[in-house]
Amino acid sequence: MPGLEIEITVKGTGLLLEARLDLPDTPNTLGDPDARRPCPGVVLCHPHPLYGGDMENNVVRAVARALNAKGIAALRFNFRGVGKSGGSFAGGSGEQDDAEAAILALAGRAEIDPGRIGIAGYSFGGMVALATGERSGPVKAIAAVSPVIPPGVLRDCPKPKFIVCGAEDELIPSAEVLRETAGLAEPKTVLVIPGADHFWWGGEEKAAEPVADFFAKYLLF
Repeated sequence: MPGLEIEITVKGTGLLLEARLDLPDTPNTLGDPDARRPCPGVVLCHPHPLYGGDMENNVVRAVARALNAKGIAALRFNFRGVGKSGGSFAGGSGEQDDAEAAILALAGRAEIDPGRIGIAGYSFGGMVALATGERSGPVKAIAAVSPVIPPGVLRDCPKPKFIVCGAEDELIPSAEVLRETAGLAEPKTVLVIPGADHFWWGGEEKAAEPVADFFAKYLLF
């Protein structure tokens, strides 16, 4: 991972969440080799906890690398009940609380500009990111990879939105994604990648690079 990886603990609702902050290589401030200019940051939500999803997922790590290459920090974290995170699976609602806690933790870091925060997620994590990003004040831009799309989500949300999925996805077909995103408020972009399935093995960058480009467009200013 480019830059610096820092182990942190996120204080959730009555529990602690295991997390990693991946910082990009950025110019030093005022000649101090230990200082970094505050940079944009994106919270990354991993796939379904009950099916092996965690913050070390191949797609999540690929997005973190792509963000770092653009000069954007990434906060990966484990949902409740995963890895060293406390608690247990909460059906999605509790995981939204986890994501909000991660957003606030990221925005409160000295390395991060709190005015340039985004959220992204993959699969189940995409569902969490879409729902949480809609209502979270600090979040300025929202992205998802192969997401489960909750009915009615983001229909009136003016924040920039980006969704990428695979044309060969058998779990969440691209036709379903296109249908469910048709009612999303603008601005929005939906990208379908030919030949990609739900898991993106060996093709993670095909999803990660456009996600990083999206956040660079809206957070690098």
